Amino acid sequence: MPWREVSKMDERREFVRMALLEGANRRELCRRFGIHPDTGYKWLKRWSPHGPELIDRSRRPHSSPARTSDDTEARILAIRDAHPAWGVRKIARCLERGGMEPPAVSTVHAVLARHGRIVAPRDGTAAEQRFEKAAPNLLWQMDFKGWIKLGNGERCHPLTIIDDHSRYAPCLKACANQQKPTVQGHLQVTFERYGLPDAMFVDNGTPWGDASGRHWTRLRVWLLKLGVDLIYSRPYHPQGRGKNERFHRTLREEVFAFHIFHSFAQVQRAFDQWREVYNCERPHEAIGMAVPAERYRPSPRTFPAILPKVEYGEHEIVRTVPRSKDYICFKGRFWKVPEAFRGERLAIRPKTRDGLYAVCFASHQITTIDLTSPKSVGHVSEQVSAMSPG
Repeated sequence: MPWREVSKMDERREFVRMALLEGANRRELCRRFGIHPDTGYKWLKRWSPHGPELIDRSRRPHSSPARTSDDTEARILAIRDAHPAWGVRKIARCLERGGMEPPAVSTVHAVLARHGRIVAPRDGTAAEQRFEKAAPNLLWQMDFKGWIKLGNGERCHPLTIIDDHSRYAPCLKACANQQKPTVQGHLQVTFERYGLPDAMFVDNGTPWGDASGRHWTRLRVWLLKLGVDLIYSRPYHPQGRGKNERFHRTLREEVFAFHIFHSFAQVQRAFDQWREVYNCERPHEAIGMAVPAERYRPSPRTFPAILPKVEYGEHEIVRTVPRSKDYICFKGRFWKVPEAFRGERLAIRPKTRDGLYAVCFASHQITTIDLTSPKSVGHVSEQVSAMSPG
């Protein structure tokens, strides 16, 4: 049993004095003082009238042969200080890549906790359903992170692109707006370096979407000419773009949480430095603690020097949309088409029902013509993808 809390030292001294009396029944004294006989004999052994032997001694062992070395602790703390948002698994993986036998993740956690580097965990639960393409460049995910206000009062819109399979980030740009010329310019530079993906997964906002919900935009037309399809997420379901959302959270934690930026150039320098760390140094838990660069390969589909033209069969009915109007002429009547196809060549293909025609851009049906209706052309509804494009 433990000593009573009140005047613990006084009780120990009193016990020792009484136990040292001639003829004292020491075991009975232990019972009366409420302590185990072993405890009583321990204090008798330590007793000295000139020293503090009755003070509790540390239970820490004299030596700890299995204790983490000072060098290992220093390297753990150095990695954490360089990357404050990294968790214990990433740190352990970095030690292993550096040629060190990594300690258990629980040991890394203990070192961080001992030195005050542990941050309280966030609320929330992890996503339960995931999808992943089987190889690089089958699908890129593209989005704008929410804008940030710079020190000079301007708004910065980070444009982010990640490869679905490897989580490699081929593009991270600090943009002044979310307009088509800005995005197309950054996409062209990215395509010239990394090649063309098969498809890109986006939300329904500008510049790849539009307010009509039909998604026929000039940017999409440009991408279709390159052989890159756009896959749209379900409206109001951001969980379908989980990799984008997670990338944005990591960007916020590892870049914006520790810096205040005053210009676009300053943001872009930080982006370039961090993208190198993210792609080549930072272990990623979703890909088995590998780094994205280990799983990524550039696309064999190169960006063309000249934008390809859409070709149609010699027997097809083809119409060119005027550059200043959204109409084509067919069977003596004018039919409206989406504005994104101004200046483009479209094919008119008969469908199974008489009087019904499909208006197509390459293999993509963009609208229909119904000669039996007095109305103009009716748009084909877009088939938006499910929560994930996989």
